Amino acid sequence: MNLQWWCSAQAIPWDWSWRPYPGVWLFVLAAAGLYWLVAFRDDGTGGRRGWAIAGFLTLWIALDWPIGALGGGYLSSVHMLQYLLIALVAPALLLLGVPDSAWTRLADSRARPVLRLLTHPLIALGVFQVVLIWTHLPATVDGLMASQWGSFLIDILWLFGGLIFWWPVISPVPDRPWFGEPLKMGYLFLATVLNTMPYAFLTFGESPYYGIYELAPPVGRLTAGEDQQIAGLLMKVGGGVILWTAITTIWFRWYSREEAECPAP
Repeated sequence: MNLQWWCSAQAIPWDWSWRPYPGVWLFVLAAAGLYWLVAFRDDGTGGRRGWAIAGFLTLWIALDWPIGALGGGYLSSVHMLQYLLIALVAPALLLLGVPDSAWTRLADSRARPVLRLLTHPLIALGVFQVVLIWTHLPATVDGLMASQWGSFLIDILWLFGGLIFWWPVISPVPDRPWFGEPLKMGYLFLATVLNTMPYAFLTFGESPYYGIYELAPPVGRLTAGEDQQIAGLLMKVGGGVILWTAITTIWFRWYSREEAECPAP
């Protein structure tokens, strides 16, 4: 078996023997190094490094063996798990890990006008939905997941879309006083509603949509149809848990601040 640098479909029988994916390691290490250089170069307090470390660990787990290999060409359900980790979990953790000093530098940088446009809530939500839908179309999955470069492109688009999606909710830059907690909760709630279409598409389809997973060597006793239904349920339930956890967290913070600002009678 030839060494692969990125997880993609191989059309060989699955076994639980460990496989190295050096491209994944190099990408995660390079991304982590750049992140540390930019975000923590003058932060001597440790900042929020725990969040950042958790974000890169999540990214590595999602991309490397066995999740990356199973999702790359064996199980649509594991591919959906990758999506949740790469597009929804890792980006939120990485943004939470940025220290205040880095946000201050970004607020004073020339990139601020571009960020203001690109991370406007409506544009951010639109970009995220376009990435979500396009990367789950059968033609896209079957056309790209068969090659390492195609699989890499999907993963990068998920990560990029997730960072753009979470930016208006987590990042203080650019400053948007009008986009307070109520609108942030509404933004996240709208995302849960928009996820219904791809969820229904996958869960209630009468036949498997993805040839690359339908024709893949079997893993366990799951049929391709059952695997696709699990993928749809993961999108709905898993994505809902992540988004509703964020909504609940924002609500409690908002309520606590309002209580602190309102003097007792």
